[in-house]
Amino acid sequence: MGRWEPGARERLVVAAVDLFTEQGYDATTVAQIAERAGVTKSTFFRHFPDKRELLVAGQETLSRLLAEGIADAPAGATPLEAVAAGLERASSAMGTMSREFAPRLKAAVAANAELQERDALKSVSLAAAMTTALVARGIPDPIAALAGELGVLAFKRGYAQWSEGDGDGKDDLAGYALAALDELRAASASLG
Repeated sequence: MGRWEPGARERLVVAAVDLFTEQGYDATTVAQIAERAGVTKSTFFRHFPDKRELLVAGQETLSRLLAEGIADAPAGATPLEAVAAGLERASSAMGTMSREFAPRLKAAVAANAELQERDALKSVSLAAAMTTALVARGIPDPIAALAGELGVLAFKRGYAQWSEGDGDGKDDLAGYALAALDELRAASASLG
């Protein structure tokens, strides 16, 4: 497979997670990842500065989609209704490959502290993107920050439930994320 063929970035991510799962993060080299993906090391470095960054591939796109969905929510939407619009928009980018890939990614992250740290930073970044989009809608900062954090928690819970489903294609991530957001909204009402 030549390095010029489309999909190199996606192949690199899949190869890396498979290798991290098979032999561990620390034992996996960039050269092994590139070889498994069918590209050169220089192609790897055109896409990623190091192997740790493979974990957050697509984070910028996800943040952008969340923010766009929030920005495009109806003018009278509550903060959580705007977050729901962001979750729906971001969920549209998650397809069958994401669903099949999720268990391997989860296992790779669970097995390595450095990847857990990078995953936590990803969550912070997603919350910041949602908070910024909500503030741009005129939502006061503390409310925007809380809604953004609830949005990240809903996305993560929904993603986990969606990825553990049977994958029959009859359900989509948006349904799981929105259900998780509704559960969190109800739970927060009981905090007093």
